[in-house]
Amino acid sequence: MQNANKAKLSEMQRLLKIMAQLRDPQSGCPWDVKQTMESLTRYTIEEAYEVADAIATGDMHDIKDELGDLLFQVVFYAQIASESRAFSFDDVAKSISDKLVRRHPHVFANALASEGVSDTNENVSVERTQLNDSALDAQWDAIKAQEKQLKKQRLKQNDAIETSILDSVPKGMPALMYAQKLQKVCAKVGFDWPDAAPVIDKVREEVEEIQQELDFKQRAQGALNTGVAPLNSGVPENQQAIEEEIGDALFAMVNLARHCKVDADTALRNASNKFANRFKGVERLAAEQGDKLDALTLDEMEALWQQVKQSSNSK
Repeated sequence: MQNANKAKLSEMQRLLKIMAQLRDPQSGCPWDVKQTMESLTRYTIEEAYEVADAIATGDMHDIKDELGDLLFQVVFYAQIASESRAFSFDDVAKSISDKLVRRHPHVFANALASEGVSDTNENVSVERTQLNDSALDAQWDAIKAQEKQLKKQRLKQNDAIETSILDSVPKGMPALMYAQKLQKVCAKVGFDWPDAAPVIDKVREEVEEIQQELDFKQRAQGALNTGVAPLNSGVPENQQAIEEEIGDALFAMVNLARHCKVDADTALRNASNKFANRFKGVERLAAEQGDKLDALTLDEMEALWQQVKQSSNSK
């Protein structure tokens, strides 16, 4: 076991050394040298999605490679920060280690005591305890609230500065995750539907409002075509209103997913993968018939779609 740990440590040190060499202003890679934290963020998001995709396929070799790419992003940020003496990779590792121990007092109570950490949270016990999910959530929220207060003090914020419980939700999150997180935070203070039934009603209401906007645009176009409205008046532009109503409907659907204990992003990803697999089946059947998709009518493609759907449902 000791040899294995040493091997892992040496590979980590090797990666850090490679990163430093890539960033060397004299002998490094020009692309790596010119990168900034800001320029790297889109690559980090891309790598995180590639990890998720590899996990979805279940290929352990790909998962290992993609996790390596994601780890490289962390090392890259740490190298950039170390060059300005802001922090190092060790500081990053220490920060997450300290946070994990701090946020899991029911697991690391003895470690906290041995390190002389004061008990400032009533949920922290000097003994390891078994907590149910509700107690764990309460403990987690209490500790995060303490951390937030300490962060405010560090930034020298005062009570005069407006704060919101939503400030902790990153605006750069993917839209579905952002909506779900906003709703979850608001639910913690009681701003939430009691169950799924009124949420379903809300979804129906939002879809109806989309239809109203579409009907309005269609009526306006009809009036223009029949001469009821002057030709130079044009069709009222309500595209922004349609977009807003669709956004409201999507937000309501995310809320419904949350009340059904379904992760909206996962559900949509699975539905998208199902669609992609079935469409590939349509392409396959068309090729077997010697046809090209763009030469088929919509009805012909729909017939192939139903074949693929029935085949997949029977498995």
